[in-house]
Amino acid sequence: MTNGMQFIGGARVAASEETFASIEAATGAERGARFHQATVGEVAQAAEAAAAAYPLYRQTSPSDRAAFLEAIADEIDALDDAFVETVMAESGLPEARIRGERGRTTGQLRLFAGVVRRGDYIGARIDQALPDRAPLPRTDHRQYRIGMGPVAVFGASNFPLAFSAAGGDTASALAAGCPVVVKAHSSHPATGEAVGEAVLRAADKCKMPKGVFGMIFGARVGANLVQAPQIKAVGFTGSLHGGRALFDLANARPDPIPVFAEMSSINPVFMMPGKIASEGEAVAVALADSVSLGAGQFCTNPGLVIGFKGADFDAFTAQLSTSLAGKPPAVMLNSGGLRSYLDGLERVAALDGIETLGSGETAEGRAHTCVFKGDASLLKLDGKPLEDEVFGPSTIVVALDDPSELPALVAGMNGHLTGSIFATQAELPNCADLIAALETRVGRVIFNQFPTGVEVCDAMVHGGPYPATSDSRGTSVGTLAIDRFLRPVCYQNSPDSVLPDALKDANPLGLKRLVNGAWSSESL
Repeated sequence: MTNGMQFIGGARVAASEETFASIEAATGAERGARFHQATVGEVAQAAEAAAAAYPLYRQTSPSDRAAFLEAIADEIDALDDAFVETVMAESGLPEARIRGERGRTTGQLRLFAGVVRRGDYIGARIDQALPDRAPLPRTDHRQYRIGMGPVAVFGASNFPLAFSAAGGDTASALAAGCPVVVKAHSSHPATGEAVGEAVLRAADKCKMPKGVFGMIFGARVGANLVQAPQIKAVGFTGSLHGGRALFDLANARPDPIPVFAEMSSINPVFMMPGKIASEGEAVAVALADSVSLGAGQFCTNPGLVIGFKGADFDAFTAQLSTSLAGKPPAVMLNSGGLRSYLDGLERVAALDGIETLGSGETAEGRAHTCVFKGDASLLKLDGKPLEDEVFGPSTIVVALDDPSELPALVAGMNGHLTGSIFATQAELPNCADLIAALETRVGRVIFNQFPTGVEVCDAMVHGGPYPATSDSRGTSVGTLAIDRFLRPVCYQNSPDSVLPDALKDANPLGLKRLVNGAWSSESL
């Protein structure tokens, strides 16, 4: 039996007799399946296998690499109902959510296959020689981008499929030409194992090099994986504490490597007076749905709502409290997440200037909804206590005196993934300064919609300034995510015969290239 073993070099291995169990999220009971704790030696072996695969994998043709991504998607789509039941049991998430998340996962794999075939991610640039240029001639320079090497991917707790073994980080790294070593999340190891087996089947069918995909289990080996010298980048989705720890480890290496960590965000929502006056009740009901969706376990959960004093906003707040109070208590992803959520509620409730407006029904082992009202002075305190993420179905409402306060207030906020503005068409022209300030503090500016729900597409940005992410220049969702795992290489004065296909005169890949400052798909 290979169940519960590490994925290393295309095989299943286990060096340790120490095991841990798959846990049912709703009850905390062991499910029977057990998984071997990876050893430090196995982490090194997985990294070495990925490094051995890298020279071969990064040279695969666009068509072969795209076919591999599509084969992974096909294998995951083919997993049966027992797989869906496993994911439901380990995550506590309902069937519709799991099936939808599987579709998102396989959809993004196929989307990246299209990116690979399209080829623009290669970024081919050519400046031909100018031997007669005065006062100095120019030699030939040609640039393209390559996958930077093996990538460590940390599975996320809140998306057992879309941000885990074959999720967005894995899909974008593989698309870039980088082998991947996944650190499976301990909350859903059986889910990760089933997906990992699907990836291996796809790799075998597509004749990919052994080691193109590896996965290790256990709670104590994340640091070892980041410090493995073969690893050249890290993708992480999780807490600020965890992401910052990995970032510090990566930067303490003899050869520091980039960590692309998506960590902490309260996703502020700004309610303009006209919108609340005309649609306050409907907006409040929709906000309650967004706050409580998936037990509030979304990195885009709207955790801070800012409006303006007056009867209309008071009515909006009352409706929000009523709507949230009517939501049933919910199973969280794991017991640790529930403890963290309840601790977060206590922390907020203990702040001077905080009033608990209402909460939903409580139940043992479940997360209840909660809405707080905060004094506006709390937004200006050092340490920004209202911007500390409480991961679960709660939010904080704050009323300001005047909309003119917003631009300066937003300019001093922490970085967040999103910022949402609810305004009428007549109010939007007066929001220009707010929008400009939000651009500097978030990765996605949203109008008259709530942030829960991240479309996987070319234009999506799922990132933002620290502490939302460790590197605000990228995104972990959407096709731009591939940029994180690429680096440029320039060929100078190179004979055409030894150039990579992307840079050859004949343009055999049919790429659109920047040639002497102008875009062209033609051969030279």
